Amino acid sequence: MAKIRVIFENGDPERTIEFDPAAAPFHHDGAPGSILDVLLGHHVHLEHACGGNCACTTCHVVVKEGFKRLGEASEQEEDLLDRAPGLTPTSRLACQAVIIDPAAEIVVVVPRFTINQISEGHGE
Repeated sequence: MAKIRVIFENGDPERTIEFDPAAAPFHHDGAPGSILDVLLGHHVHLEHACGGNCACTTCHVVVKEGFKRLGEASEQEEDLLDRAPGLTPTSRLACQAVIIDPAAEIVVVVPRFTINQISEGHGE
């Protein structure tokens, strides 16, 4: 069983999800088996303004552990990440970061500005 631990910089409670990657896709947004797919399929909200189609940076996450257990980033993802606030060497778009190791343990941090980038505009 793979495991994703999600740490939210905005203070939301940390979440840990254990799942079978062979059961992907879990939802309908993001690449099948991606971090976004797993989170949405397990009722953990992550902004993804473009519907998980690799057309924005709202699902930007920083992979703290397990970076090499994800598929490689495409050129399109890397181009978008260049525009993401708070970019790090282990930044990924959750919609494109597919977990390729069925025994992976991934730790991701959802940056505060990723969450607020879209959420602040809602309800106005």
